[in-house]
Amino acid sequence: MDFASSDSGRATTSAKIVVAGGFGVGKTTFVGAVSEINPLRTEAVMTSASAGIDDLTHTGDKTTTTVAMDFGRITLDQDLILYLFGTPGQDRFWFMWDDLVRGAIGAVVLVDTRRLADCFPAVDYFENSGLPFVVALNGFDGQQPYNPDEVREALQIGPDAPIITTDARHRSDAKSALITLVEHALMARLR
Repeated sequence: MDFASSDSGRATTSAKIVVAGGFGVGKTTFVGAVSEINPLRTEAVMTSASAGIDDLTHTGDKTTTTVAMDFGRITLDQDLILYLFGTPGQDRFWFMWDDLVRGAIGAVVLVDTRRLADCFPAVDYFENSGLPFVVALNGFDGQQPYNPDEVREALQIGPDAPIITTDARHRSDAKSALITLVEHALMARLR
């Protein structure tokens, strides 16, 4: 976390947050929904070259994909600013993750429960790195086919990592997920 003085003389804290998950899970949507600035997006049009590589089964209307990162910012309180870095979801872009994660206080791992296996690499990455993370179950079509306890069991995640439900399209849901992560990261530092 970085500290600076605000106009009121009180310290302002800024923190880096990573938004991760599998291909087409809603990372760009999440950052865009909650960012108070126009988010920076590194989207590229999907071409026939990705046919057979990127599974569009559950994302049939997806025409672009993140090739580097998404970037946004949200002020949670006059004294706390979060900088959001969304990762690319395809494994061919994972070489960028170490750089995107450097300096982060935690991560939101978005999960599409219709494709639970797609989040395993992100969960493994954050478990192995020791970076605090929350699992946010992103409901598609307004549905949450599995509850958090079922997902915890399927992912074999310990009780310390919060698992929440969210809708990446809604600012209030995304903001709530970020608050849960910040609280979790702060508690992890105190342990």
